Amino acid sequence: MPGGRLTHDDRREIAAGLAAGLGYAEIARQLDRPTSTVSREVARNGGARGYRADHAHYSTASRARRSQDNGTNHAELQPDGDQQVRDFVERFATMMVEGGLPRMASRVLARLYTTDARSLTAADLVRELRVSPASISTAVGYLEQVGMVHREPDPERRLQHYVVADDVWLQAWKVSARTNLNWAETATEGAALLGTDTPAGERLTHMAEFFHRLGEDMSGGPTFVLIDDALTALAALLHAGRPLTADQLSAALDWPPERLKEALGNATKYAEYTDPVVLDQPTPGTYQAIPTPGRLTVSQRAAVAARPGAAGA
Repeated sequence: MPGGRLTHDDRREIAAGLAAGLGYAEIARQLDRPTSTVSREVARNGGARGYRADHAHYSTASRARRSQDNGTNHAELQPDGDQQVRDFVERFATMMVEGGLPRMASRVLARLYTTDARSLTAADLVRELRVSPASISTAVGYLEQVGMVHREPDPERRLQHYVVADDVWLQAWKVSARTNLNWAETATEGAALLGTDTPAGERLTHMAEFFHRLGEDMSGGPTFVLIDDALTALAALLHAGRPLTADQLSAALDWPPERLKEALGNATKYAEYTDPVVLDQPTPGTYQAIPTPGRLTVSQRAAVAARPGAAGA
């Protein structure tokens, strides 16, 4: 029945043919269908590598129901959507723009995320978003660069299918974190150029501190290497049980002075990550590890400092 609709069994045969490496023409001959019917079916439902018979069948049925509900011929609609769907895609894209993603990249990502098909081609995106191929190319290039979208080639038709990355929102979070750290680095450079003791330099320094902390918080805090050296230096001071100079501590750890200086600086800079122990300088040039001030109340400190048995006396 060359003119009839594809059945569930037809779609299973298409999937089996693709898995066996058959071309569209051969699959079409086995089904007694036009090659264009098979090629459109596969392109609409994930491409040669992403085609799944069950998913394709139910997606097609879902699209047909939406067309009937709107009293409109499905062929006159853009795939997967009526006006309400298109409006939602635009709202979805606007939300991502407000979060810092470029507008066209947001529109492409929103469309990929809301389609029934596993992937879309550049031609699909041009038709559905009603923009130029160049706009789609630029947007997809950006999304690929930040790891939010990847492409899968269709060797049968020499097309590229674009697929949303499985960890798309994690990648978006990482992009935002990197952006904040870039702001911090730029502000730091500006403060050094203008002078940290000037009003402009002071503003830029505060800005750098804010975005540096925000970026690190979004990235999960400072890197392990930075904190590991800081914690090692604090552990050495705890074992010493007395203040040490930088030279004494450097010799005890067998570290070069530069490494120790960075470790002590990070112990101060990232005190919230070394809690409940922090770095203290009882005198200029000496260092010791002490409990984080404010971690215990006055009564708690008095209780733990009391002699054994005093609490029950």
